[in-house]
Amino acid sequence: MSTSDISRGRRRLLRHAILFLAAALITAFVGAVYERFAHSVYSYYMIYAFAIPLGLGTLPLLLFVQKNWRMPPRFTVNTWYAGVATLTVGSIFKGVLDIFGTTKKLLIVYPVAGGILLLLGAGSYILAGKKQERRNSA
Repeated sequence: MSTSDISRGRRRLLRHAILFLAAALITAFVGAVYERFAHSVYSYYMIYAFAIPLGLGTLPLLLFVQKNWRMPPRFTVNTWYAGVATLTVGSIFKGVLDIFGTTKKLLIVYPVAGGILLLLGAGSYILAGKKQERRNSA
């Protein structure tokens, strides 16, 4: 792997971190506007929905860039991002329903699916690292 590949991977991770930060800011803005017009009714799911892309998207990617860890495989990245998106959408949807004053039992699908996707992404990253170690030791 050349140095240009490493810097290209770091630039890509940094670009993705900035996109997650933008998603967190947009989510916070949408939540604030939605609650502004919700007649003094609020939901913590809506208020803190921005924390999901910030905490599970931006911060881990910045950690990867700072520690100069290897670039995750495409499957890992896609499943992790899908998990973050699922949890964020689920939190916003739950917040909307809380503000509206109703509940749905099917809302459990969002945290379960998001958690499975995050575990799948983290597990594939760990397995890819072990596979790389075996290749390097052989």
